Amino acid sequence: MLGKILRREREAAGLSQETLAARASIDRSYLSELERDVKSPTVKLLLRLCEAMSVSASSVLAEVEKGRRRRPREQAR
Repeated sequence: MLGKILRREREAAGLSQETLAARASIDRSYLSELERDVKSPTVKLLLRLCEAMSVSASSVLAEVEKGRRRRPREQAR
């Protein structure tokens, strides 16, 4: 879920994976793994990514939390 949000925010900011990875000082392949939810970022890295995209980490995490709350209800349907 976090990966989808990161990808959406990156695309909304008009950034390529290469550009965002360079701004956050990580490898592009690692960013790809984050966006595919293969890996999870540290809090420190999440803050760097959000800063590079000009989005607040709190809004990203709130969306993750909202999605987690929604899941049990969706599964019950």
